[in-house]
Amino acid sequence: MLLKPHPELLTAIEHRRIIRLIYHRKKRIVEPHDHGILNGSVQLLGYQVGGSSSRPLPNWILMKTNEITGLELLDQLFPAGRPTASGKHLHWDELFIRVKPAGDHRDAGSRWDAGSQ
Repeated sequence: MLLKPHPELLTAIEHRRIIRLIYHRKKRIVEPHDHGILNGSVQLLGYQVGGSSSRPLPNWILMKTNEITGLELLDQLFPAGRPTASGKHLHWDELFIRVKPAGDHRDAGSRWDAGSQ
């Protein structure tokens, strides 16, 4: 099975668009930050800022993209990457795109190139 990026997630991260989605039967509002392959599945790392959660919000959430439904890109933008509590990023098997950190004025996201795969 070929593991590919989700086109709408690439767009959301590249343009820093907040997304609304359903994950594990909960409606969530998320800033999408990283999208890639981790432990053999395509996943999204996001910063959940609203909606339902079993943990206090805002908080980081790692989601398998094949378990996400009802994905919508909202018109609302988020400013940039956020620092993590540990100061470290996940070690992805393959990273498709990561939102740029605050203060980086180049293109918003470092994008996966379909031609390089």
